[in-house]
Amino acid sequence: MKNDMVELFNKIVSARHCVALTGAGVSTLSGIRDFRGKNGLYKDMDAEKIFDIDYFDTDPSFYYKAAGSFIYNIHEKDASVVHTTLGTLESKGFLKAVITQNIDLLHQKGGCRRVIEIHGSPAMHYCRHCGDSAETVMEFDAVAALVKAGEVPRCSRCGSVLKPGITFFGESLPVKALMEAEAEARQADLMLVLGTSLTVYPAASIPQIPLRAGGHIVIVNDMETPMDRYASLRFTDLGEVFEGLAELLRVS
Repeated sequence: MKNDMVELFNKIVSARHCVALTGAGVSTLSGIRDFRGKNGLYKDMDAEKIFDIDYFDTDPSFYYKAAGSFIYNIHEKDASVVHTTLGTLESKGFLKAVITQNIDLLHQKGGCRRVIEIHGSPAMHYCRHCGDSAETVMEFDAVAALVKAGEVPRCSRCGSVLKPGITFFGESLPVKALMEAEAEARQADLMLVLGTSLTVYPAASIPQIPLRAGGHIVIVNDMETPMDRYASLRFTDLGEVFEGLAELLRVS
């Protein structure tokens, strides 16, 4: 493990353009359950219904009640060693961008500035009837306070329930974010694939982009992925790997 860790560290610091692709597994160390892992939300919660746009249109309160325990309490969660180490790698110039499937804002909390959220973000909530303006948009903290009080956020102009900027099932992914993610992947000679099962498209296809251009991927995930055989290095324990990287950064 130690030799592999040093090899990983050397790959990162010597890469011309290193990019990370992250999934829900990177946030489990912060106490947030992933979706498809061993103790994922799919085990005891109808996660697809929570994020189904048709169901949201039928009963938006269901989303806010169900998501209150794992989205709107994010301010109570600390960034994990994965988030903070990625932030340090970025600040030192070794990491160019984080492409994330996550909607928990913890990469930003961990210090990353170049975060491409390909499944959208709860940072802002919008009225789908009135469009965007100061009175029809609400920021995350204000929404979280309402959800904690058992209320749902509403447009101050028309009274409609606001929807988070998260991409629900049945909606198109944000085009701008996808284009940015693909552009970063095309430049990458090294991609760190972290905490994702690589089963949800189009995110699952992103590691193929640097591989086709002759780049390398490193996978860290506690479950098998369809891309394991293409990885230059493969690890299972995110906490162990990033504690090791954090220590190597401290002594380098």
